[in-house]
Amino acid sequence: MEHSSLQTRLEQLAAPMALGERLPGGKVRCVACGHRCLIPEGHAGVCKVRFNRGGQLFGPRGYVAGLQDDPIEKKPFYHALPGTRALSFGMLGCDFHCGYCQNWITSQALRDGAAGTPVHAISAEEIVVQARSRGTLTLTSTYNEPLITSEWAMEIFDMAKNAGLFTSYVSNGNASQEVIDYIRPKVDFYKIDLKGFDDKRYRKLGGTLQQILDGIARVHAAGLWLEIVTLIVPGFNDGDEELRNLAGFIASLSPDIPWHVTAFHPDYRMCDPGRTPAAALLRAHGIGKAAGLHFVYAGNLPGQVQHTENTYCPHCDALLVERMGFAVRQYTLRDGCCPRCQARIAGFWHTAQTGQHLHYAQRAHVMRVSL
Repeated sequence: MEHSSLQTRLEQLAAPMALGERLPGGKVRCVACGHRCLIPEGHAGVCKVRFNRGGQLFGPRGYVAGLQDDPIEKKPFYHALPGTRALSFGMLGCDFHCGYCQNWITSQALRDGAAGTPVHAISAEEIVVQARSRGTLTLTSTYNEPLITSEWAMEIFDMAKNAGLFTSYVSNGNASQEVIDYIRPKVDFYKIDLKGFDDKRYRKLGGTLQQILDGIARVHAAGLWLEIVTLIVPGFNDGDEELRNLAGFIASLSPDIPWHVTAFHPDYRMCDPGRTPAAALLRAHGIGKAAGLHFVYAGNLPGQVQHTENTYCPHCDALLVERMGFAVRQYTLRDGCCPRCQARIAGFWHTAQTGQHLHYAQRAHVMRVSL
């Protein structure tokens, strides 16, 4: 779709947003992300999808640019209902502009005319009906930055909760306190991409390191189930010191927060670094374990990273969840506990017996073990 036509279409689908305040002079302050944009009349914020119309904040509603069901491990969530499926929906726009974005056709659609992403009108009820009819247990806001479309997501999630579904965000973590307070009652799982531990490089992506660290701390303090992912990019964020600092920060919040270290492949505007080798993921895994993290996972290279896709008991080393890529091969937890030593394992766990994989379950059959 031509860029100007796409912008016009999104303005037609826009609605007044709750995460903002009117200010003197016709300006509005948006608080949906850490940028906290001050937006004059007739202009948009950094994300390009939240804008000031007549002194009121408007933003996205009533459409999707992507709708697909996947294993929940693809998000990735490893401690949230392993072996079940999630229906992912996404919109357009992002408050970052990462050169290696793997979802750039949606996240950068309003910055880059090459994206050409169409949108499809849909109601919140239709999305929830699709989730139930496909047998998915979780609804996930992803593909673009979910924080900037939070009002729409909460409309969907409100219906999802009434239908017995779980809900999740896949986010860059650039969260204000206001948006966390707003989504907290209706979000169960929250995955954050912690892209490194260097402020100068974070600024090149469109944010600041401190804003992201603050956002991660806010999600954790809010009691949402949190998992963190770092895409290991050769020559960009793969130095030992940076990875030690990153893992140390996560461990300082809780050693039970899962950390996923995943393999980069050339994409969008960052095509110079080669693919991440398995050895780099194993090195990052070792750094995470040395920092005291109980659960470190190497991803995107199934079968090449030894045993690091599996979940083991941090107390007795018993195998709890065996994986190959996005597939769960074995699941041995019992009521959220290790079957060998009975230690409680942090996460959201279902009651499937060993070797069974759930396609749908009711909330009553899921147990949360807190961080």
